[in-house]
Amino acid sequence: MSGPGRRARRILPPEGPDTYAAGLVNQIREDVLAGDVPVTGARLAAAVHASGRLLGSEGGLRAVDRVHADLQGLGPLQALLRIPGLTDILVNGPHEVWIDTGTGLARTEVRFDSEAELQGLAVRLIAAGGRRLDDSCPCADVQLRGYRVHAVLPPVSTGSTLLSIRLRAGETFSLEDLAAAGMMDAQCAGILKQIVASRQNFLISGATGTGKTTLLSSLLSLCEPDERLVLIEDAAELLPRHPHVIGLQARHTNIERAGAVDLPDLLRQAMRMRPDRLVVGECRGAEVRELLAAMNTGHDGAGGTIHSSAAATVPARLAALGALAGLDSRALALQASGALDAVVHLERGPEGRYVAEIAVLDSPGDGQLVTITALKCRAGLSTPGPGWDRLQARLTAGRVR
Repeated sequence: MSGPGRRARRILPPEGPDTYAAGLVNQIREDVLAGDVPVTGARLAAAVHASGRLLGSEGGLRAVDRVHADLQGLGPLQALLRIPGLTDILVNGPHEVWIDTGTGLARTEVRFDSEAELQGLAVRLIAAGGRRLDDSCPCADVQLRGYRVHAVLPPVSTGSTLLSIRLRAGETFSLEDLAAAGMMDAQCAGILKQIVASRQNFLISGATGTGKTTLLSSLLSLCEPDERLVLIEDAAELLPRHPHVIGLQARHTNIERAGAVDLPDLLRQAMRMRPDRLVVGECRGAEVRELLAAMNTGHDGAGGTIHSSAAATVPARLAALGALAGLDSRALALQASGALDAVVHLERGPEGRYVAEIAVLDSPGDGQLVTITALKCRAGLSTPGPGWDRLQARLTAGRVR
């Protein structure tokens, strides 16, 4: 039934739902900050009821959700978490919110009421991770339960406050799951299983959002249950299905600019923890020296990820990271060619994420490092390349545990 009488019984206030909810949130936020309302679901519901505003049962539940999201969750962004496959939320300003669900960036209709509301959310999230975000520290990133947050304040940001949120995967997919989703064909999946089973040292390369962490978690899940996995990460994201996993996470400086624990430090600590497999979630600094040294001194079956636009550019990327650690190109080439058995490169296209190539590394003797394609993977068809025999020899020989 419709008509004026039906509409008159609606209990939304004349100023509209958004303004009304915002006013309610502000009121209850003030109560919480005053210490009068502990942030629990029951007390928030009581606070909404005590506000004296006529909402009805459904409206009351929505108000509680809104207040809870504003005080403890992601505020106006909270509803986006229900979108299947969500990996990233990118906020470029109060009225510009983008998301990525694995098929590319898409703009949403989510809006903040003001720049102040957006900046308040950014400050609260960074503070929840034990860091500060203000004029003296306008850029910060933290790892929270379930997601990683990076924020930048104006004037470092030339426009509005910038907020980038990377969601941690809620589950680990098996290699069969990834193959069924089109990430690889059966031959490629078989080679990846052999790389893990024969304890080859490997790197997974690719650009941002190509699924490096997802694939690494799946491969680590294939490790024997009696192996001890030690994961070293800047921000904990790996979730292998394995009974014996130890995680170490880097720590940034505190407010006094002290107390940092970086990845090279963690790698040195990890080697004293009797690891069967050392894994660096992402190589992006001087820790590459420690990782390659560990691989060359008996820590077989090690792995990690690295940012690279193609398998062919992995040597240049390694050289750049080695330079940060004081390694010249010749030393890096010698270390990497002896340490790394395979490079698995991922790409992302209109059809989604997929394994594009499996390659081996070689140092021709002139102090340079090059990749040689062993298996080219595209459109469900894997084709052996010039490095195929070398890869097969390594898989057959294996590394001694």
